[in-house]
Amino acid sequence: MSDEEEDYMSDAFLNKIPDVKPGVSMVRRVKEAIKKEEQHKEKNIKNRQKTFKEQESENRESALQSSIGNENKGFALLKKMGYKVGQGLGKEGAGRVDPIPLNIKTDRGGIGMEEMKKRKAEAELEHYRNKIRAKQQNETKSLEDFRSRVKTEREEKKIEGDLRRSQRCCEQLDSQKGITIPREDWYWPKADSDDDDDLEKEEEEEEEEEEEKEEEIVELTSFDKLQIITSYLRGVHFYCIWCGTAYNDEEDLLSNCPGDTAADHE
Repeated sequence: MSDEEEDYMSDAFLNKIPDVKPGVSMVRRVKEAIKKEEQHKEKNIKNRQKTFKEQESENRESALQSSIGNENKGFALLKKMGYKVGQGLGKEGAGRVDPIPLNIKTDRGGIGMEEMKKRKAEAELEHYRNKIRAKQQNETKSLEDFRSRVKTEREEKKIEGDLRRSQRCCEQLDSQKGITIPREDWYWPKADSDDDDDLEKEEEEEEEEEEEKEEEIVELTSFDKLQIITSYLRGVHFYCIWCGTAYNDEEDLLSNCPGDTAADHE
C-alpha cells in the first residue's frame, strides 16, 4: 500500500468520521429546529427598526411628560410677564393650569364620522325602545280587551240568569191571580214540548199570523226583555226580583225598594 492511499482501517481515518448516535429520534431534531427558528424570529424583532408612527408616538409621549423649559420662547415671555410654574393663566391666576389635552385622530374616518356614528347609534337605540314600547302597548291592549270581554260575558250571564228568574216569578204570580195565558210568550219560561203532553200544536192559520207578527217585530235582546218583564212585575204584582219580595202596593214598593235595576241593589 502506498503512502498516498489512506488506510480505511486505521485510527486516523476513523477519528475523522463524526459520532452519529443511532438513538437520536426525528422528533428531537424537529423540536431543535423549531426552537432555533423562534430564537431567530425574536432576534429579528428586537433588531427591527421602528416605524414612523411608532417613533412619532414615542416622541410625543416623551414631550408631553417633560415640562417646557426656558428655551421655549413663549414660556420665556410668560416668565418675563410674571408667570410662575404651576400658576394659572391670567391676571388673577384663575385660568388654566394644565395645557390643553391633545386629541389626535388615528383612524381613517372623515370629518364628522364620529358624530354620524353617534347619531346612528342613538337612532337604533330609539328604534329599539319604540319596538319595546309598541310591544308593551299591544300586550296592555290585549289584556284590557280580554278583561273587557270577560266582564261583558259575565254581565251577559248575569242578565240571562235574572231573566230566567223573572220569567219563573212572572208565571207563578200570574197563576196566583188566575192568569192562564202570559201577556207575551216570553214572559213565562218556555215549556218543553217533549215532556208536556197537554200542549197542542197551533192551527195553521194561527201559525201564519204569528209568523207575520214575528217578521214585523224586531228581535229583543235579553237586556230589553229583562227591563220589560221587571217593569211588568213591579207594575202589576208590586214584585221586585232583586229584593225577592212582593210589596203590598205601589207606595210600599217605591218606599222600600232601592230601585228597578240590579245595580241599585248592590
